[in-house]
Amino acid sequence: MRAFLIALAVLFFPVIAHADPCEAPLPHGSGDRFSGTVRYVGDGDGLCVGVSDDPNTWIEVRLADFNAPELRSPGGPGAKAALESIALGREAVCVAGGGRRGNVTSYDRVIATCRINGRRIGDLMREAHVEEGGN
Repeated sequence: MRAFLIALAVLFFPVIAHADPCEAPLPHGSGDRFSGTVRYVGDGDGLCVGVSDDPNTWIEVRLADFNAPELRSPGGPGAKAALESIALGREAVCVAGGGRRGNVTSYDRVIATCRINGRRIGDLMREAHVEEGGN
């Protein structure tokens, strides 16, 4: 009976997917600079930078200089863990730009190169031997 109720719940109650919490407006111009603490890591090449604990100040970033495996692909969870270890809670300085065909945004993220202590996060990921290879 219990298994039947669980199966019924799965069929009739959809799973709610939670989006990342980053809510600040995105920079629109190539070369726009922004900085703050890395507050959230969504996957191996996506993070949020914000100046306060309020998610309304967090800018969502797609790293321009590192292409991690997708989160549900082999290597994806490890790439996310590496980015968390490298960046989470640290101050980052970012510059918008670097997307394909000169794009500055991709979906709901700004494409940017970010640095921690003057070092590009993409370089830090490669130094940590994180495999590249996402979309």
